[in-house]
Amino acid sequence: MKNIHPVTDRIITRAEKEIRQGQHAKVIWLTGLSGSGKSTLAIALERKLFDMNYRVVVLDGDNIRSGINSNLSFSPEDREENIRRIAEIAKLFLENGVICIVSFISPTRTIRKLARDIIGEDDFTEVFIDTPIEVCEARDVKGLYKKARAGEISDFTGIDAPYEAPETPDIHIQTADKTIEESLNTLIENVSRLIHWKNL
Repeated sequence: MKNIHPVTDRIITRAEKEIRQGQHAKVIWLTGLSGSGKSTLAIALERKLFDMNYRVVVLDGDNIRSGINSNLSFSPEDREENIRRIAEIAKLFLENGVICIVSFISPTRTIRKLARDIIGEDDFTEVFIDTPIEVCEARDVKGLYKKARAGEISDFTGIDAPYEAPETPDIHIQTADKTIEESLNTLIENVSRLIHWKNL
């Protein structure tokens, strides 16, 4: 590490970029079971904010695991490293004044605390996409629950690996009895307060 010399003090500051872009940068971290609707809501939120002229990016679990984290398994150790890497990537976007929407199962409170600690308490917004496992399994849009039940997938969250629901999420969205539009409206209403440029 002796050869590492960060140039943070010489690049354009986050504050300058936020003012130029007219937004507060935040990391909006969506957590929930597979099939809960995280990716659907993350993509819809990105589109809504983009259409409102915000600079925004989505980091999705499947996309990241097919690229930068393709060497990681679903063991507890690799799940933690998966989240550590994505939190560091999200922080880079944050420091460049970009709103970063993260859609990851991030199954344990310890893992989510790791992400919050890396990103920073004031910039990390935990969104619990709260969907009962029976609803997620009924949807099974990727066929993963069926494979997990058949023993074709191991360490699958909610089946043979734990999911620890957030105890005090910053935003709590219960999707079982809501349409996508209703859930999205709740999400936008809460996120807009955090990123609105008039608060600068």
